[in-house]
Amino acid sequence: AIYVPFPQAVPLKYTIDPDSCLMITRGKCGKSPSCVEACSANAIDFEQKEEIEEVEVGTIVVATGYSEFDPAQKPELHYKDLDNVLTGLQFERIFSPNGPTSGELVINGKVPKKIAFASCTGSRDKRVGNPYCSRVCCMYIAKQAHLVKEHIPDADVSVYYCDVRAFGKGYEEFYERVQKEGVHYRRGLISEVFEEDGKVHVRGEDSLMAEPFDEEVDLLVLGTGIIPNADSNEMGQLLHISNSSDGFYLEAHPKLRPVDTVTDGIFLAGCAQGPKDIPDSVAQAGAAAAHVIDVLSKGKITIEPYNAVVDTDLCGGCRICESLCPYDAHHFNEEKGVMEINDTLCKGCGVCGAACPAGAISLNHFRDTQIFAQIGAVLND
Repeated sequence: AIYVPFPQAVPLKYTIDPDSCLMITRGKCGKSPSCVEACSANAIDFEQKEEIEEVEVGTIVVATGYSEFDPAQKPELHYKDLDNVLTGLQFERIFSPNGPTSGELVINGKVPKKIAFASCTGSRDKRVGNPYCSRVCCMYIAKQAHLVKEHIPDADVSVYYCDVRAFGKGYEEFYERVQKEGVHYRRGLISEVFEEDGKVHVRGEDSLMAEPFDEEVDLLVLGTGIIPNADSNEMGQLLHISNSSDGFYLEAHPKLRPVDTVTDGIFLAGCAQGPKDIPDSVAQAGAAAAHVIDVLSKGKITIEPYNAVVDTDLCGGCRICESLCPYDAHHFNEEKGVMEINDTLCKGCGVCGAACPAGAISLNHFRDTQIFAQIGAVLND
């Protein structure tokens, strides 16, 4: 239950698997947890409790990562029903030198000789609500297929794909290298999986040859895609940042402000903003860090003057605007019985002004009289 997640983990430290640890799941591990006694750094403490701390910060970088698509949503694949149907992450764990089999590929006590990989499991699939490409699946499947040929040279390895998207630097060359090593690529997605005599049968249609296929394999590896972190909606509401249609956080501008959000001082990094591989995640994290340094080093922040203002003579204190403001810029003054607006938080979106039944809220430089004057000037011309 204690291991390094994978050899290149950052930071390179051991972790305790809460699902496998007897001390966590049952509250008891022998007479006493041997790991606690063995750790010379006293880094293991099962008596620790969760704590809530309040920290005041100047900026926030949202790097909440991603979740793996659950193939159980595609019942035709029979994931969890069959022992020799694994996800890419499970396969990676088995192949890890510090994995349960010390890096040896053993399934049900045997070394598999015929292995199939299924790409786009949970990606580019409107039926499960994920029409987007996860960007990483094609290449991690190619890497894992390469590892199989390296460890088991006589293995028969096939990859069933929708489209191969080798977009990164050196990726196309690696894809060609894997094919030269004897990995067979077949265009067509798997539509049915079943077990017979201890073997897995995969069925589907070869879309290039326009013919069905029915292959018998020892192991099926599902190239599961990336989905938003399970807590992304809740976190987005707390930080007042929007989600795009795919569920990932929405950047302020896809080209000009790719790491900014509409809320000043909050930046995005990694898969919180959308599916991406390690190099792209590192690059975006560096960009977010640079923006943080830029903000904190100035000491003062310049804000736009296009904020909402309240006419206290007209405000009736109904507080409708307070419930609608996406930036928490509205505050009700109990003593005066009117709304007040925090100019620093307000982004001038105009939602409050449109909803105010008394017409008490307007935007600086966009008051009705100003707009009507502009319209009149245009019509006179």
